[in-house]
Amino acid sequence: MPEPTHPHLDAETWSRAAGHAAQHIIRDYSSSFGLGSRLLPPRVRQDIAHLYAVVRIADEIVDGAAAEAGLSLEEIRAALDAYEEQVCAAPSRPFHTDPVLHAYAETARRCRFQEEHLRAFFRSMRMDIRSGPARFDEEQIRAYIYGSAEVIGLLCLAVFEASASDTPASEGTTTPTHAPSSRSGDTRSPEERATLEHGARALGAAFQKINFLRDVGKDYEHLGRMYLPGCGAYPPSEAAIHRWIAEIEEDLAAARAAIPLLPGPCQPAVWTVTHLFEQVAERLAQTPPDQLLGSRVRVSAPGKLGIAARTLASAGARTLSRALTRSQANNLTRRRTEDD
Repeated sequence: MPEPTHPHLDAETWSRAAGHAAQHIIRDYSSSFGLGSRLLPPRVRQDIAHLYAVVRIADEIVDGAAAEAGLSLEEIRAALDAYEEQVCAAPSRPFHTDPVLHAYAETARRCRFQEEHLRAFFRSMRMDIRSGPARFDEEQIRAYIYGSAEVIGLLCLAVFEASASDTPASEGTTTPTHAPSSRSGDTRSPEERATLEHGARALGAAFQKINFLRDVGKDYEHLGRMYLPGCGAYPPSEAAIHRWIAEIEEDLAAARAAIPLLPGPCQPAVWTVTHLFEQVAERLAQTPPDQLLGSRVRVSAPGKLGIAARTLASAGARTLSRALTRSQANNLTRRRTEDD
């Protein structure tokens, strides 16, 4: 077999194709998160798509395509265990035959993802692999939210900060669990760093808690899961629901305090997602408990575009088209899928 005449171009082509595979996943699965990502600078948007694709595949193993394909609980658990090891080992290898892992590995190296964050994510995913009804107590749900959502916020923060850093990690290296999260050249004070990390975790937690509330009926009736501790018998009481609404509002306040500390080009996207979550939380608070059980509270596609447009206008962008092309806007308007 003849050697390729332009091996460097071949490597670039494969990396580009791998990135496209990840971008297809975020486009097909997420409207709200996908909209926010489109407002990011191109390199950051690409890295977020790579991270999202890996997270989505893990979720499909646990709660989606794997079960529909007929895998048993034991097979699902084995598939998740195998995928965890592949994901955690991915940054140490310069080439992967799996395009999503290839794209993710490049991002994980450059953004210095901490392995413990990925391990925590997979621990939470594993908590959903069980037969029969499941109720989470307070300690269990806090651990679940940390791994399934808060660490995703921290990984997104790592992506945002890498975009402002001139000192990428060396190719082929991994970041140990104990590595500090701050990057070379970071001039933030320890207090600002704590605010950033708390805000990143809080935004992820708010997203997860919102999904707990708007999927409470489906989760219990179809999956046998009650993620809301302290709710007593199903269905949850109005008081229990409003307790979680109050937590969501606190989380969103923490996120708002952190956004001004993010790299400037990343702020409009995060503001957009935060404002969207605020609107969903407000609608949840106004929805009677019995209605929550039978319908999913959502924001329409035109409503999402309106939030993005107002956010960009307040950030000084002249037109929405600078961050969101007309074809992307039309595609989003036609979409009926919601975030998970």
